[in-house]
Amino acid sequence: MMKDFSKVVNLFSFKDFEFQEVESHEGGRNQIFVCSKNDEKKFVLRISSTGDRTENDYLAETDFVHYLAENGAPVADVIPSVNGKLVEVVDDGEASVFISLFEYAKGMLLCDNGYHYREGAPLEEYFYNTGKTLGKIHELSKHFESTAGHRRPEYFDKYNMEYINRLIPDTYSDLKNAIAARLEKFHTLPTDSPSYGLVHFDFSDGNYHIDMTNGDITVFDFDNCIYCWYMFDLANLYLHGEGWFRYESDPAKREAGMQHYFNTILKGYKSETSISNDHLNQLPLFIDMVLIENIVDEFECASREGEEPDYEDIEAAVNHLKNNTNLYTCPE
Repeated sequence: MMKDFSKVVNLFSFKDFEFQEVESHEGGRNQIFVCSKNDEKKFVLRISSTGDRTENDYLAETDFVHYLAENGAPVADVIPSVNGKLVEVVDDGEASVFISLFEYAKGMLLCDNGYHYREGAPLEEYFYNTGKTLGKIHELSKHFESTAGHRRPEYFDKYNMEYINRLIPDTYSDLKNAIAARLEKFHTLPTDSPSYGLVHFDFSDGNYHIDMTNGDITVFDFDNCIYCWYMFDLANLYLHGEGWFRYESDPAKREAGMQHYFNTILKGYKSETSISNDHLNQLPLFIDMVLIENIVDEFECASREGEEPDYEDIEAAVNHLKNNTNLYTCPE
């Protein structure tokens, strides 16, 4: 992606720093490097050139991240270049490359600790802290105003049938019909400021570090942030929580575990911001919204890589959208 690293060194005063590339996950759209010097200074460098995003998109993202950090949200702040820019645009000979530098989030990924939470602390602490962290971000988002004309996309700018019909072949007609039916329902949802704003759109344990000494969470990777319903991030958390109870054979215990998990998240979330019971009771609908995002991402990644999408994942998504059985009862 980036051919001449001397430009990066000069832009961020990285003389004598070491660069270690982070292995990208399937469908990853950026080059990520951990930049370090004498084990004292540590940063994360992101280099992007996928061609489907503009400088404005990156400026709007980094403005939001910096706003969150300045106002006390536990996020990895963006660091300006020597030119005072949060996004540097470099001509790399073949295309424009967008470069941003971020703080290194304190702690570690949960997966790098074998999905074990910190020793001696209950999982409830982790669930609560996850909700509290998301609630802080959402509360600040409710007061955020984009600056200098930089603005991230709205949900329906991307998730509309015109785009989905271009992206998904007609051989998936059942899938497209199911998505169209859900989009009609999404159009009836309120977009007032307590319900709808700039969200992370990929809030999961792959995008935050946990300080295993005290449980503090630091969030990163706002690359997909978009104007959407705050319930989307909560529904995404709900889906990611299923892994904690996947191997419980008793359906009643599995359902009770999910209820307890999500109720604990909500306690943390509501300690920082509010969410209406009307939206909480529509959790299954927002779970469908998350699944549609996953489906669209699957087709986009396959198109980018020149591959076929994962048919098993698509089939599972179609079955779910036809027969949504996720249950959640909002506590009184």
